[in-house]
Amino acid sequence: MKYRMGTAQVYVPDEKPAAEAISRTTHLAIGAHQDDLEIMAFEGILACFQQPDKWFTGVVVTNGSGSPREGVYAHYTDDEMRGVRFREQEKAAILGDYAAQVMLDYPSSAVKDSANKDPVHDLALIIETAAPDTVYTHNLADKHDTHVGVTMKVIEALRSLPADKRPNAFYGCEVWRDLDWMLDTDKAVLDCSPHENLQMALLGVFDSQIAGGKRYDLATMGRRRANATYYASHATDEATGLAFAMDLMPLIQDDSADPAAYVQDVINRFADDVTQRIQRFS
Repeated sequence: MKYRMGTAQVYVPDEKPAAEAISRTTHLAIGAHQDDLEIMAFEGILACFQQPDKWFTGVVVTNGSGSPREGVYAHYTDDEMRGVRFREQEKAAILGDYAAQVMLDYPSSAVKDSANKDPVHDLALIIETAAPDTVYTHNLADKHDTHVGVTMKVIEALRSLPADKRPNAFYGCEVWRDLDWMLDTDKAVLDCSPHENLQMALLGVFDSQIAGGKRYDLATMGRRRANATYYASHATDEATGLAFAMDLMPLIQDDSADPAAYVQDVINRFADDVTQRIQRFS
């Protein structure tokens, strides 16, 4: 499998050939940075964990070299930080029993450049080889530019494939903006209750981020717990951890659908719900 960046890497924990490892994928997650997958796509990791007929593959699009750093990492160069983050992602692949972990190694600028089609080529190649049933990526209301750039590349890659090569489920997940605000009828609910020990282990692998002053491990587990508790106001908790996602399937079922208009419709339904509730008591 030839990727456009000569420095791209594929790590396969059980050492099968890369194409063979990726081709067994049932759940594919595509994130911008190292640790995004473990924050946003744990439902897919869990669905495949220790399952002989289900396999999770992760794709990280950027090299992560520009991340903030403190403590023992304070004096690391960008290239040294890239190496650290790659190794952390490989450790997560071992812990999570992934089929494969792909690091495409693009700079963030390539992802944010709509004219750069190299990431689209690579993602289409991976998706076609994997033929996954479910794809996870970032949600289109995320406030991180690189995350939204990745999602747009994923949509473009999926649209380049024939209809029978596209997944049956396509989710835009929470990282740099939660989706609690969406109407319950609009949001996809991903149960992340089981294996809290595995969740903490996967999140804790990324020491370069946590030690740098960002407690993604605590924040992510707290968000999942909060989602579970605040999901239903008039019912007891049925889960101990939930993640929310946008259902992005309409954007690959109709290639003419405008992603911005799609999200605006979601926002408008939320705004209408708030307005109508206030008006009922005015």
